[in-house]
Order: sequence, then structure tokens, then C-alpha cells
Amino acid sequence: MLQICAYLSLALVFLFGTSYVSSETIQGSVLLNSAVFSKIVDKYKAVLIKFDETYPYGDKQDTFKAVVEATLSQSDLLCAEVQVADYGEKENADIAEKYGVKKDDFPVYKLFVEGKDEPVTYTGDVKIADDIKKFLIRESGLWLGLPSCLEDFDKLVAEFQKTPDDKKPDLLKKAEELASKYASEKEKKSAEIYIKTLKKLVETPSFVDTEIKRVEKLKDGKVSDKKKEQLNERLNILTSFQMRLRDEL
Repeated sequence: MLQICAYLSLALVFLFGTSYVSSETIQGSVLLNSAVFSKIVDKYKAVLIKFDETYPYGDKQDTFKAVVEATLSQSDLLCAEVQVADYGEKENADIAEKYGVKKDDFPVYKLFVEGKDEPVTYTGDVKIADDIKKFLIRESGLWLGLPSCLEDFDKLVAEFQKTPDDKKPDLLKKAEELASKYASEKEKKSAEIYIKTLKKLVETPSFVDTEIKRVEKLKDGKVSDKKKEQLNERLNILTSFQMRLRDEL
């Protein structure tokens, strides 16, 4: 995927010139302009586009880099930038206007999902990479692997959603067998959270939504940094549950 993006960037430069290229190329993402926008977006199941000023830098750009890095293994998802100039020929101002993006709001993240007529706008904190990744998971249905999430268990959650109630005890047994295969303490801890959540879902189908609200409230309260980290890990796993239970992947 990384090589494809690199080749794509080179091809865009060759075909459309260097005016669309910023001072820094982020590996794993591409820069788009009016000439290639729809041609690129239409080729992926999901495209996350950051609308921003020309030559972006600082904490918000570092956040974008972290998001891009987390998506490199997901070939169905592309991260891209549209840098909007407010001087000269005002490059890409037409794209920004089309999607209702204003300069005062930069950076603005919009997710273009295959099959949807309009992009979904991210409304969270643009300095928190994990929140942007959670947004991607919820809205695209693609697996990104948030911190503490386990791909095998995420697949099991999707299977759980489609399993008849009388067969769910068998699936819980399968989950416990899967947990025994993990070696690291971090993975074991994550597996334990998955299993406990699955058991709760058998008793209370709405458990995940209510638990997310509870954990978010705790996280926003006065807790130690270590506790906040633990709550974030739990919230990541719950978010993965929420997406799969909602979309029945």
C-alpha cells in the first residue's frame, strides 16, 4: 500500500505538475487537486481527506501523520490532503466550496465512503489521532486496529452479532479458547475485556452503548494518567464492538 501511494504521488506530479505538492510528502498519503480528485476518490472503499491550508505544520499535522500511519495496512482505505490556497489562483478553493469547507475551520476531515452520496464530516478534536481513527472505524466499517484491539476478536464480535441466541454460549467458549493463545500480558488483558463484554451482551444487548457513555464520563473526570490510559484502552475495544454490532460486518 505504501509503495502504491508513493507511485501514485509521482504519477500525479508527472501528469499535473508540481503546483499541488506541499513542502512535505507524508508517506502513505497523497495530495489531491481539482483535476484528480474524483478519479482517485472513486477507486477506494473509503477515502479520508484532510482539507487544510497550504504547507500545513504543527501538532494538527502531526496528528494527521499518526492517522495515516495507522491506515497503511488497510488497502481499502486511502488518506489524502487537499491543500487550499487563498492567494494567486486559489488552487483547490473550488473543491473546498463544493463540500462546504471554510478556511477558518481548517483542518477539516471528511470521509468519502463507497456507496454514499455525501461525505461524512469529522466533528471531534483534530489533535487526537485515536479519535479520528475511531471515527474511521465507525463510519467506514474497515478494520484499523486501534490500540488494544485484537483483529481475531473483532472478527469474533462480527460473528457473534449474526449468531442465534441459543448458539452464543458456543461462541463464548470459542472466545475463551482464542484468548489462551495470546502470550503477552497486554493481549491477554484485551482478550479478557472482549470476553467480559461478550458475556454482558448475552444478558443485555444494549450494554455496549451504555458502557461507552459510562467510560467516556469516567475518562473526562478527575482520574490519574494511568487510569485514563486504561479507560482509553477499554473505550477502543468498546468502539470496535459498537461498529461491528451496528453494521453487522
